[in-house]
Amino acid sequence: MTPGVTRGMTTKHVEHVMGTVFSIHVVDDGDWTAAIDQVVADLHWVDETFSTYRPLSQISRLGRRETKLRDCDPAVGEVLGLCADVQAGSNGYFTATIGGALDPSGVVKGWAIQRASDTLTAAGATAHAVNGGGDMQVVGGRFAGQPWRVGIAHPLQPGALATVVTGRDLAVATSGRSERGCHIIDPWTGRPPVGLASITVTGPAITLVDGYATSAYAMGAAARDWIEGMDGYEAFAVTDDGGCWSTTGFVGESGAPADHLHPGRRRGCR
Repeated sequence: MTPGVTRGMTTKHVEHVMGTVFSIHVVDDGDWTAAIDQVVADLHWVDETFSTYRPLSQISRLGRRETKLRDCDPAVGEVLGLCADVQAGSNGYFTATIGGALDPSGVVKGWAIQRASDTLTAAGATAHAVNGGGDMQVVGGRFAGQPWRVGIAHPLQPGALATVVTGRDLAVATSGRSERGCHIIDPWTGRPPVGLASITVTGPAITLVDGYATSAYAMGAAARDWIEGMDGYEAFAVTDDGGCWSTTGFVGESGAPADHLHPGRRRGCR
């Protein structure tokens, strides 16, 4: 059995990998040890393959031109293709090369979360959640079919939530200052973005949602119109001055659009 697996109303496992914490929750009854073992092994393989902090990883060697893409695992080409798709869809606000260095980290975590969810689904788990550093893919519902509830950390108020997203079969990703400080660069200026403290994007699958959240943060205020123009995606943002905004279809904890969660408190979202 994978160390750390606990059983009760859900099967749970927590794994430290890829420089963050991944948690796996399976609601379905049964023994999910083998499926979780497979997920954990794959997450460590992703880390070994794509980590820019490992000098011998395939992505590091590719970036230094010590190997060619055709000699890498096919997954490397898949991730770089995903980077190209997000870059094209975001008008260049996403890039896998900053300062000439190859770094697809803006999509790798979401891609890994999706692989983990797909593995659980293939094993028969119809209700589960995979959380990687606060970005999540949820499938089905929680206990008794209730929707999952995903708390969004407030980037300017440590320990507080900005809002809570609820839903089934949903992906949620946040980019901003909450976990690692300001680590995203606006590719057009080469400097950290301005305007947003954090932005959360929701949609059907974490593979794109993760990259879109990175892109949206780099855009700043322009992200609102960009997300509004995409079917199936919504966003909630906390601005640099502590205000907040949301796209038309975003629904927060109270069941009302996030702009109306706290009437009269637009400059103090919590």
